[in-house]
Amino acid sequence: METAVIVAAAVFFVGMGVYALAAPGRLLAPFDITLGSASARAEVRAVYGGFGLAIAAMLAVALTTPDLRAGIVMTVAAALAGMAFGRLSSVLGGRTGFYPNWFYFLVEAFAALALFTAA
Repeated sequence: METAVIVAAAVFFVGMGVYALAAPGRLLAPFDITLGSASARAEVRAVYGGFGLAIAAMLAVALTTPDLRAGIVMTVAAALAGMAFGRLSSVLGGRTGFYPNWFYFLVEAFAALALFTAA
């Protein structure tokens, strides 16, 4: 079960990373963010693309290196929990619709909980 959770999280991060590298504007479009410059697209590619692929790679290391597994999985879980908390704080800025904010809040919160449990 814990291996399946780690693999699922890695697949999510690979998907996010590849999509951000290939189509940074489309990745952020559901959030009403437009990327008007090459610098803005580079930022999305770095933060969502490069980071997502790096996290997926570290999860692969966790699957193949038992001594590092718990630390890597806990770190990724904490990062996802932080992302969920950031979305939760959106209540300070006004009401948001279910998609995308609360949908991704649930994805990140459940993934964090699953990874904390798998660590």
